[in-house]
Amino acid sequence: MQFFQLHQTTGWRLASGLAVVLCVSSWAKAEDSKAETKVADAKRYEQMVNRTLDYLSTKGQASDGSFSGQVGPSVTALVITGYLQNGRSINEPAVAKGLKYLEGFAQPDGGIHAKESLYKNYETSLGILAFAAANKDGRYNETLKKAEKFVTGLQWDGEEGHDPANPAYGGAGYGNKKRPDLSNTSFLIDALKAAGHGPDSEAMQKALIFISRCQNLESPHNTTPSAAKVNDGGFYYTPYGDGDSQAGKTENGGLRSYASMTYAGLKSMIFCGVKPDDPRVKAAFEWAQQNYDLKSNPGMGTSGLFYYYHTFAKALSTMGVDQMKDKEGKLHDWRHELLVELASRQNPDGSWTNKDARWLEGDPNLVSGYVLLTLSYLRQPTDK
Repeated sequence: MQFFQLHQTTGWRLASGLAVVLCVSSWAKAEDSKAETKVADAKRYEQMVNRTLDYLSTKGQASDGSFSGQVGPSVTALVITGYLQNGRSINEPAVAKGLKYLEGFAQPDGGIHAKESLYKNYETSLGILAFAAANKDGRYNETLKKAEKFVTGLQWDGEEGHDPANPAYGGAGYGNKKRPDLSNTSFLIDALKAAGHGPDSEAMQKALIFISRCQNLESPHNTTPSAAKVNDGGFYYTPYGDGDSQAGKTENGGLRSYASMTYAGLKSMIFCGVKPDDPRVKAAFEWAQQNYDLKSNPGMGTSGLFYYYHTFAKALSTMGVDQMKDKEGKLHDWRHELLVELASRQNPDGSWTNKDARWLEGDPNLVSGYVLLTLSYLRQPTDK
C-alpha cells in the first residue's frame, strides 16, 4: 500500500513537472515566433519604404520639386511629411526640392496654399505638418507661427457669428461648400498639435466641440438629432445643416457611421485631451473593434481605402493599442496584419494606387504618400 502511494505521488510529481516543462516550452516557442515575426516585419517595412521612396524620387517628383502639383501643394506636403516621418533627412535631394517647392506657397497672411484656393485649411494644415517635421533647426519657426494663426482664423467660431450652440462651431472645412467637416477639422487638429498646441489650447477645445457632434453617440456633448437615431459610437462627415455622411443614411434618417471618419474622430479626441475612459472614446473604440477590417473601409467599401489606413494606424498608435478584438472575439496584431495587407497591395514599381479612384486615390503620388504616413505608425514602439 505504501509502495502504491509512493508510486502514485511520484507519478503525479512527474506528470506535473512534465506539464510545467511543456508549458514553458510552448511559451518559449510562442515568444520565438513573436520575435521572428517582428524581425520579418522590420525587414518588410524597410523594403516597402525603400521601394516607395525610390518610386517617388525617380518617377513621382517633377523637376520643380512637386508631387502632383496640378492639384496644388497638398500632395507634395503629404509626401514630404511621409519622407520625414520615416527617418529621411531634410538634406535628401527629393526632400530638399519638395520643401523648396512648398516654400513658394507661403502667403503674406500666413496661409500655405495656392492663390485663390478653395482648400486653404486643408493645404495649410498639410503644409504645417511638413514644415513642422522639417523644423528641427528652427528654420521654419516664423512660417509655422504665421500659418498657425491663419488656420485658427479659419475655424468657425464667434468671429463668423457662430456661437457654441451652432453645429458648425469649432469646425473647419473647404472653401467651396462653406461648411465644416470632420476630415478638415481632423487635419486642423493634427496641424495644431504639430505647431505645439496642447489639449488645453482654445482652438483645440473649440474643435473638440465640433468633433463630438460628428459622433453617433447621444450625450451632453452631442444633442444633434442624428445621434439619437443611430447611437452606435461611430463617426460621420458633418452635423452641419441637415448633416451628411458619405456612407448615406439609415432607414430612420440617421447618418451612417464609417471607419475612416471614426478613426479620424477617435484620434482627434485623444489629441484634444479626451481620456480613454471617457464614454466618447470607449464607444468609438468599441465601434472600431466591432467593425475591424483591413480589406475595406468599413461602411464605404473600397472608397477612401488608403485614407482609412492612415487614420486607422494613426489613431491606434496614438492610443497605444497593440491588439484589436473583433466582433467574434478574435485578437488581432493590427500592425502586423496591416503591414502584410499593404505589402500585398504594392505595385511592381513601388507605388500604391486604389482601383477605386474616388477622392483622387487613383493618383499614385497621393496614395503612396498616405502609405508612407501609415508605415511610420506600423513600426513597433521599440523600433522608433
